[in-house]
Amino acid sequence: MFDFRPAAYVIGLLSLALGCTMVFPMLIDIFDGSPEWWVFGLSGVLTALAGGSLALACANSSTGGLSIQQTFILTTGVWVVLPVFGALPFWFGATDARLVDGFFEAMSALTTTGSTVFEGLGDLPRGILLWRGMMQWFGGIGIIVVAMVFLPMLRVGGMQIFRSEGFETMGKILPKAAEIARQIGVIYVVLTVVCFACYLAVGMSGFDALVHAFTTLSTGGFSTEDASFGAFQGPAEYVATVFMMLASLPFVRYVQLVAGTAVPLYRDSQIRAFLILFALLVVVLTIYQLVHNHDDLERSVREALFNVASIISGTGYASVNYQSWGHFPMMLFFMMGLVGGCAGSTCCSIKVFRYELLVKAIIVQIKRLHNPHGVFVLKYNRRSVPDEVISSVMAFFMLFLTSLAVLSVALGMTGLDKVTAISGAATALANVGPGLGDYIGPSGNFSELNDIAKWLLAIGMLVGRLELMAVFVLFTANFWRN
Repeated sequence: MFDFRPAAYVIGLLSLALGCTMVFPMLIDIFDGSPEWWVFGLSGVLTALAGGSLALACANSSTGGLSIQQTFILTTGVWVVLPVFGALPFWFGATDARLVDGFFEAMSALTTTGSTVFEGLGDLPRGILLWRGMMQWFGGIGIIVVAMVFLPMLRVGGMQIFRSEGFETMGKILPKAAEIARQIGVIYVVLTVVCFACYLAVGMSGFDALVHAFTTLSTGGFSTEDASFGAFQGPAEYVATVFMMLASLPFVRYVQLVAGTAVPLYRDSQIRAFLILFALLVVVLTIYQLVHNHDDLERSVREALFNVASIISGTGYASVNYQSWGHFPMMLFFMMGLVGGCAGSTCCSIKVFRYELLVKAIIVQIKRLHNPHGVFVLKYNRRSVPDEVISSVMAFFMLFLTSLAVLSVALGMTGLDKVTAISGAATALANVGPGLGDYIGPSGNFSELNDIAKWLLAIGMLVGRLELMAVFVLFTANFWRN
């Protein structure tokens, strides 16, 4: 019989830790004199008790290792269980959120999607706003660890190509996965603190700077205002752009940089491709704004920099309603949301390295057609790429497109118009945040959608955040047989 206990033990410990962190929003509500402070006290106690009890009940089963099946269960289970506990303050608190709304918001937070069903953010207790930002911050560091430790081992979507990256620094093999996770965690915290200080320096209040530092480094996109970054236009947009881009790069490269070598950072193919694509998109949109909308140069550059960084990284902040720029920019933003940043970052979506491998595979196939007897080796970052990786990447693309089509149709069947259905499915699977249309566009939110659509989108966020296959494999008969 399949043993769930080792995975449940880890999930219990993480739930216990999540419950303990609820003390921080509780303290800020007490400081503000909010009558809703008890919400986090009750939610924290319930979460800590449930997590601690689960961990204690399964403690004897922990042997220090997990099988492949148990690792799949753990990876998916964490992102199912923690949003339930994370939603407790929304269900009990001042938001008066219904079951679907609370779960949607918590899933969006922990998957760093950034889609929201809450309106009137400025009127909510600061504890609630802080909790949304904290959950995104936890989700950001969590997905880095999953991407560098678990997904390569599980051979999900071609991630096995980075199997040695998470454990090899300056040519030395690190003794444990926990060591690379610890180093990445330290860098993540340092970057967050620096981002917080920079937001303060450009005029943000301490609270706004803290929440936005959490949601910038996690590329999550939750804000303290309904207008998102439209309430902080100016120098803060440049700060956000810098840190969104930093969060879009592989964190293992920062580990190597701190260890004393910058060579891997310069040589990383996906970093070069990502930065070139970013620069190209900024130039195109800046020129478009100058020519078609007759904006001044500084504003055009600033808005192009910020909004391209926000969407391509999957952060989902919005400083303006870019749908008003015209049809071409609108479709360009839709497409760049399906690109994503680098593997091993807090970013989401398909990711640059898969597009690189896809293009390289097509080029190799064309060469083989021209010279059937030639030997052509596909290389990535100066290493040969096994056929297994290419097959996995191709399967990921097909599964992503199929999931996008199925989810779009399902959303359409709930009564959504085609623009909302297709862009909603894309933004959920790619964990971007805003979609297109009058309801879920950059100037709207997801509160007006029907309940079935919200449940479907929450499932889409989960599936997309875990790179599809890590979830879908649980529904195959062979997984449970072997």
